[in-house]
Amino acid sequence: MIVPSQHVSPMSCRAMVTSPHYLATEAGLAILRKGGNALESAIAIASVLAVVYPHMCSLGGDAFWLLYSDQFLHSHSLGLKALNASGRSGKNVSREYLAEHKVTSIPESGYLACLTVPGMVSALEKAFITSRDMGGTLSWRELLEDALYYAEEGMAVSSSLSTHSRNFLFLHAKEYREAKFAGGMSKIFFPENVPLSMGKILRQKDLARSLSLLIEEGPRSFYEGTLSQRIVDDLKQHGNPLTAEDFATYQASFVNPISVPYRDTLACNLPPNTQGMASLEILNILNNFDVESLGHGTADYYHLLIEATKLAFVDRDKYLADPDCSDIPLRSLLSRDYGRELAKDIDFSRAQNYADGIDLSGDTVWFGVVDAHGNAVSWIQSLCYDFGSGIIPKDTGIILHNRSICFSMNASHPNCLAPQKLPFHTLNPGLLLQKGRPLLIYGTMGGQGQPQTQTALVTRIVDFAMLPQEAIDQPRWLYGQAFGKGGSAIQMEERIAPEIRDELAQRGHSISAVGPYDDLMGHAGAILVKKSEQDSVYYGGSDPRSDGQALGF
Repeated sequence: MIVPSQHVSPMSCRAMVTSPHYLATEAGLAILRKGGNALESAIAIASVLAVVYPHMCSLGGDAFWLLYSDQFLHSHSLGLKALNASGRSGKNVSREYLAEHKVTSIPESGYLACLTVPGMVSALEKAFITSRDMGGTLSWRELLEDALYYAEEGMAVSSSLSTHSRNFLFLHAKEYREAKFAGGMSKIFFPENVPLSMGKILRQKDLARSLSLLIEEGPRSFYEGTLSQRIVDDLKQHGNPLTAEDFATYQASFVNPISVPYRDTLACNLPPNTQGMASLEILNILNNFDVESLGHGTADYYHLLIEATKLAFVDRDKYLADPDCSDIPLRSLLSRDYGRELAKDIDFSRAQNYADGIDLSGDTVWFGVVDAHGNAVSWIQSLCYDFGSGIIPKDTGIILHNRSICFSMNASHPNCLAPQKLPFHTLNPGLLLQKGRPLLIYGTMGGQGQPQTQTALVTRIVDFAMLPQEAIDQPRWLYGQAFGKGGSAIQMEERIAPEIRDELAQRGHSISAVGPYDDLMGHAGAILVKKSEQDSVYYGGSDPRSDGQALGF
């Protein structure tokens, strides 16, 4: 059984990094020690994670980030920049295309599971350009060299990677023995048709060559260079409709962050097509309750947060889609008046029942950085499911995501599949401002568990004055469909007292118990910034369910 660390939250007075893998944390901290800024550190972390955590993220996935810098106060609202690096569907992607190929539902794996251009490398490119605007001096090569080293020389397989490789092989063993996959997943991860064992040295030579191309040709190689050509040629050979033009025209987009007040802070997140609106809507509802007076870990505490989540998810499932294709009343949904109206629907004596939401599974990584100048990054990247689509274009070592599953084949659905459209996206990085400066940088993996775990962190740290590690170590829960489990039951870690679970069941909640530190609850992380007139102290936290670490100096 995994148990949490008993130490207090790691503390530092100059900089702090937290990520779900210790090698990525160390890479990010090394950049800060060289004098790099938070965004330069983030590039190193993100690229290392794409190597050492290939079951959860890859250069073939999507990403989003929030960046705070004093330098942006005059040009950007709240001093924040927000980047949406989720890809659009190809110009030839349509429901009709799938129908012609006798596909009635969007596949979870295989060559037709990746119908949108991966945005991850563009996220790195935009981060590098922005870091230079902030005075960054480290070269693109320096920022990617740790990722290249671990791909080429190898790294020890972590507990999380070993577990997820076992699950993946169990689910897909038959199809990955087929010849068309022999050069990809089978060659790199399952050459003997057995899962990766913890401690095994994994070397990814093809990925190392791709990283070398990115270093030599620059990040646009992924979209309109040698690397792009290799990817598109392989996709075309196997009937995938993405084209060279789809890749060449893709650019990640800066967007306006969204926010709601929470107590004396301002909670900030990413706008649609992400579910950041749901994360904020929950907090907007909770603003109408004295959460502290309920007591942490009581039946009332869990009931309130679950009921607020249900209400936010009703709106999310009704409206959330590509904002260029749907009218989303975001201003109204996040207004104080609407939060008050929804709060009136919460009855502490009984649970409300709502229609089941969509199945939002997801394997993802979140990480955070704060540097000595107060710049703060909240970054999240993902493949969607374990190992994404399971497709690795020949000789690239790059796993492609399966984010297309968030589209619908129903023509009347707001997320219906169509050409050049953004999918519904679960990823959303969080950041709290207090008096205009970063107070809490936070986030988690976990599909539709992301808004719920974010809420747990914010209430525990803001309402109950916990430090990040304590807040993360506390027992968690998950409402709704996730990781293919279906239904709208509430999974609760068995560390939540049986009498609390019984009380919630008496109020009408469908409760099932899971293990004490169940991976279902995601891998969370957080950095808390405590400022005095002269000094700052950074408190970090990482999830005991992950292979992560928080480090500062």
